[in-house]
Amino acid sequence: MVMWFGVLIIAVALIAAVIALVIFAIKKPPNDFTILPAVITAVLLIAQIIVMIIAPFVGNPAVGDPLEIWLYLITAFAMPIVAMVWALTDRTKWANLVLAVVQASVAVMTWRMLSLWLGF
Repeated sequence: MVMWFGVLIIAVALIAAVIALVIFAIKKPPNDFTILPAVITAVLLIAQIIVMIIAPFVGNPAVGDPLEIWLYLITAFAMPIVAMVWALTDRTKWANLVLAVVQASVAVMTWRMLSLWLGF
């Protein structure tokens, strides 16, 4: 896992969470401003999967438990996809709150993956 890429995922997820929370607060239904950041987060997590497959072969092995790291990554990848499906089917303001909570959770899970991978 690469430190700067993990920080990028965390930053995008936190910005997306704030945007979704603001749109929830103004009582608007899900729109492109809340769903597209979830798509971007999912794409970044796909790239993270590829990076984590390649990293041990180029001299960047995990310090922590690889199984725990992979379970965090699979869960973090699935969460924005499920939240997007929720937001597309439930067109109420509450879907934005779900997107905000999921994005915040992805940020925390990515931080945990970084700490496990790098050993801090």
